[in-house]
Amino acid sequence: QVQLVESGGGLVQAGGSLRLSCTASGRTFSSWVMGWFRQAPGKEREFVATIRSGGSTVLADSVKGRFTISRDSAKNTVYLQMNSLNVEDTAVYYCAAGGDIYYRDSYYYTARRGYDSWGQGTQVTVSS
Repeated sequence: QVQLVESGGGLVQAGGSLRLSCTASGRTFSSWVMGWFRQAPGKEREFVATIRSGGSTVLADSVKGRFTISRDSAKNTVYLQMNSLNVEDTAVYYCAAGGDIYYRDSYYYTARRGYDSWGQGTQVTVSS
């Protein structure tokens, strides 16, 4: 099973930026689809962003224009660059990995069922 370790969370003022990183174990990182989800207190875990092995991405409507997902296969790492943060972005952010199945539409990977490995999460708190 893939092991995922997130980092980069913290406390930031509204309007600020953070970059989350997720480093994965394993030698086949380049063939995985990688995703970011988040869970705010009292709410269900929700999709944030995904990036396929080929580099195509999907972002949630709530973060489009503010967040960017990218990956570096040489470092087995996926990033989530978060700009223009607001208090509604406060949540625990989770990295996820799954097998990238070629016939699956990218929107399949906006759901949790597309992933079988999860990180422990990193807290992002945005103050007003």
